[in-house]
Amino acid sequence: MPLAACPECSAEIHVDDDVDKGDRVACEECDASLEVVGLDPIELDLAPEDDDDFSDDENDDGY
Repeated sequence: MPLAACPECSAEIHVDDDVDKGDRVACEECDASLEVVGLDPIELDLAPEDDDDFSDDENDDGY
């Protein structure tokens, strides 16, 4: 099982052998939501937040 480092806390993260770019994993140490951005070697970056939260805020303003 390949290893990668959490970009938030530097903890080692085990990822599945069949991981693909765009897959999401969670860091068990800091609970960060991470996205696979590279495969050789495995690279992780903080996953973008869902846009759904932002669209709800816009509706609260009455627009």
